[in-house]
Amino acid sequence: MALAKAGVAFTVHTYAYDPDADSIGLQAAEALNEDPARVLKTLMAKLDGKPVCAIVPSDHEVAMKRLAAALGGKHAEMMKPAEAERISGYKVGGISPFGQARKVPTVIEAAALAHDRVYINGGQRGLQVRLAPGDARDVLGAVAAAIIA
Repeated sequence: MALAKAGVAFTVHTYAYDPDADSIGLQAAEALNEDPARVLKTLMAKLDGKPVCAIVPSDHEVAMKRLAAALGGKHAEMMKPAEAERISGYKVGGISPFGQARKVPTVIEAAALAHDRVYINGGQRGLQVRLAPGDARDVLGAVAAAIIA
């Protein structure tokens, strides 16, 4: 796993994934009995036609204009699920920013860095890793910016 290789301290947490949940991120937070602000979701988007990754609290949406500005682009839009799976190498509901098939520019919501620990998808449906958000930012080479709506 990319985190172990980077020497980052993390713990692995599993939960009963519900494919019919209205919000996969909120369902994960509930199943883990955690504040949704500490359970981050990984979203794949396109910035000026190129893939990017956005990591935001599960109880928020990405503000596309803010995402574009954070990476110095003009236009951002959500990626279609099939394309997100192809680019990331993970299935929707299990997309992790770590160890993606190809490295893409990543932005993490700046407010998430205020927490001591956060949960981020570990690459499978029903699997989360708990770690310091600053470690996640550093391993990913992510930009921290206010990107939530």
